[in-house]
Amino acid sequence: MGILVIVSAIVLVWFFLTYNSIVMRRNKIKQAKSSIDVYLTQRFDLIPNLVACVKGYMKHEQSVITQVTMLRSDYQQTKNLKSGATLNKICNNMIGLAENNPHLKANDQFLKLQKSLRKMESQLQAARRLYNSEVTVYNTKITTVPTNLIAHLFHFKEEELFETEAEIKENIEIDW
Repeated sequence: MGILVIVSAIVLVWFFLTYNSIVMRRNKIKQAKSSIDVYLTQRFDLIPNLVACVKGYMKHEQSVITQVTMLRSDYQQTKNLKSGATLNKICNNMIGLAENNPHLKANDQFLKLQKSLRKMESQLQAARRLYNSEVTVYNTKITTVPTNLIAHLFHFKEEELFETEAEIKENIEIDW
């Protein structure tokens, strides 16, 4: 009888420790996603300034502004990382096009915005790497034996990795 109590206690302790570790991992993903959200929001807040600076120099700016505005609005409402990544890609393309214009290269405001956006992109890449690392650890934890039993019991679902620029390019056609 004493051995049964000890075994039951060990199983119960293991159960609670495993459940708590899965919840902790899921919370780390939320925290990492929040960091991405902060950087994307900061970057997207620079977009109106960038558009205003580039507006006089870009061909087809109306379609770009419309597309950027739509994606920015969608991201702010849904906080969908795919929308944020798509908008990020469009911003990078817009900067690339603007860099090819000699008048903009000499514009101080544009150069400051470009520097700020590059810094933010670096921070965003670091946040993406952290997020993907946390998602990988979490997904591994909930799909490997024996923790997958508890994950299944409590309906823990796998999280998606943040798409890379190459994957976005494959999935999105941008019409300039």
